[in-house]
Amino acid sequence: MREPNWDWLDARDELKDTLTGIGHPAELGDLIAKHLGSPKAIRRMAAYLRYERPASVETIADEMLSIRSEIDAWREKKQSEEANSVINTLLYRHDWEKN
Repeated sequence: MREPNWDWLDARDELKDTLTGIGHPAELGDLIAKHLGSPKAIRRMAAYLRYERPASVETIADEMLSIRSEIDAWREKKQSEEANSVINTLLYRHDWEKN
């Protein structure tokens, strides 16, 4: 059985290989992987790099920040939906008790 962090390490290594393949330092992959956090986000970044092959580190950083922003927005949306569900349940229960 694989340890939980192996998926993250595999994704990070994939990202580092992709970065070195297009002429950027592998250390950049470590920084990006730490910032993105999840294997899915790291693999998404690696796919972007393979497809776009950006020349500048600034372009790479911009895409990393964009991916991170989308992840944060998705988490906020899910938390909001969960909170709304709880509130609606409480309101429905309160209305039910009145009748």
